[in-house]
Amino acid sequence: MQEGTAVAVINAEGCSPFVLVCDHASNFIPPEFGDLGLTQAERESHIAWDPGALAVCERLVELLDAPLVASKVSRIVIDCNRDIDAPDLIWTLSEATPVPGNLNLTAAERQSRIDRFHTPFHAAIDDLLNARASSGQRTVLVCMHSFTPIYLGIARPWEIGLIHGTGQRYSRALLTQLEQIAPEVLIGWNEPYAALNGVTLTLEKHGDGRGLDATMIEVRNDEIADDAGVAVWSERLATALVSALAVIDSASASVSAGGAQHAEGG
Repeated sequence: MQEGTAVAVINAEGCSPFVLVCDHASNFIPPEFGDLGLTQAERESHIAWDPGALAVCERLVELLDAPLVASKVSRIVIDCNRDIDAPDLIWTLSEATPVPGNLNLTAAERQSRIDRFHTPFHAAIDDLLNARASSGQRTVLVCMHSFTPIYLGIARPWEIGLIHGTGQRYSRALLTQLEQIAPEVLIGWNEPYAALNGVTLTLEKHGDGRGLDATMIEVRNDEIADDAGVAVWSERLATALVSALAVIDSASASVSAGGAQHAEGG
């Protein structure tokens, strides 16, 4: 494991085609920021991180031999899945919870958080993907998140959601596989968020931006609140991720074979 204060890179030499990224893996707030004016309950809630997402990623590392890049600071300090110019890069109000410690930051204070946490996180992803490209390893980028069952008083019925960026091919294949593996599960397509909500920086920067197959997965956090739930969803996702890639490869092979036959016939 390679670790710094901002980011952890786990199983960097993994042979899997899948690279896992967990933007909101931790609710850790470095001591110099105090509690940012939040109660302990607020710092442990979904406003500070994506509960269960890291646990699922860690299990997928084992099941798939996949590398994982995970942020080590709370999204309340800085949201690594937002552009540096985004108004919600540093939250002052998360859902209905004010974050007093983030009010009235100077430009220097804001830039310091970018330099210390946001930039190293994305640099670690770039370094990993560059190394894989140099060695000829195929990469499918999987951005893992969790979401709260109720947001601003509105219930979210989906157990899992899939979000795509510019490229949809892999996400659509994954949707089909999940529907077959777990027909009883309600799957959201671009739910509970979509790219238009400004929540796909990592997906689009490192996936679409490199021309990679990529997807963003959101699991409702009550589904992965304990070891049993983590185990169920990790197994489902491992199976679906691999199957979706096989479907894509099979379709590509069929197209190639058809083109070759047409050329011979011509």
